[in-house]
Amino acid sequence: MNLICSNFKRFLLLTLMISSYCYAAEDSLYNFSWLDPDKEVYVLQNRKFRKANKIHINAAYGMTTSGAFTDSSTIQGRAGYFFTEAWGAEFLYAKSNGKENTTAQSVRNPGGAGSTPFRRITNNYMGGVLLWSPFYAKINAFNKILYFDWIIGAGYGKLEEHNNRDEFVSGGTTNTGDKVETHNAYIWQTGLQFWCSENFIIRTDYTSLHYEALKALSTSTEKAYFNNSDLTLGVGYTF
Repeated sequence: MNLICSNFKRFLLLTLMISSYCYAAEDSLYNFSWLDPDKEVYVLQNRKFRKANKIHINAAYGMTTSGAFTDSSTIQGRAGYFFTEAWGAEFLYAKSNGKENTTAQSVRNPGGAGSTPFRRITNNYMGGVLLWSPFYAKINAFNKILYFDWIIGAGYGKLEEHNNRDEFVSGGTTNTGDKVETHNAYIWQTGLQFWCSENFIIRTDYTSLHYEALKALSTSTEKAYFNNSDLTLGVGYTF
C-alpha cells in the first residue's frame, strides 16, 4: 500500500512539472495541420483588437429606466483613454428630455379627488469615470466571430434636475412651476463594447447616478438619496 501511494505521489509530481510548461499564453498558437496552411487558429487568450494607449469617443441614445412618474430619453457623449488593456478613464455628458407619463396623470385624476405625484426629471449630467475592463470574449454568431469587452466604471459628477417639490408639499394647492436644482452625484456604469473593426465600435451602457436631495415632504434640511439610470446604445471610434 505504501509503495502504491509513493508511486502515485511521484506520478502526480511529474504531471505538475510537465503541465507547468504547457499553458496557453496570449500569444500561443495552435498548429492544426489539417487546415489550410494559410490559416492561423489562435487560442482564446489572443486579443485581436487592442485598447491600450488609445483614445476613444462615443455617441449614444437611450432611455431613462428610473422614475415611476416620468418618461425620458437621453443623448450621451463620451471621450476617454485606456492606459492599459484593463484600466482607463473617460468623461461623459448627457442631455435628457423628460415629462410626466400617464401614470402621473392617472394619479392626479383631474376629474375627481386625486393626489399629487412627486417626480424629479433630469435635465443633464456630466462627470469623470474610472474604467476597468479585465474581461473580453469572442462569440461565433451567424458564422461570424464577434469580439467584445466588458467595461465597468465608477466616478463622480454633477446632475441637474427639475422637480415639483413645492407643489407636492402644498398638496397640489400651489403650482409655481418646477424648481431647478443641481446636485453632486456618484456614478457607476457597466457596458459591452463590440468591435466592428480596428477603429469602429458599437457600445451599450447602463449608467446610474445617485445623488442626495431634499425629501418630498421635508420642510427642513432632511435629505434622501435619489437615482437616475439610463440604458443606451451607441457607436464609437478609437484612434
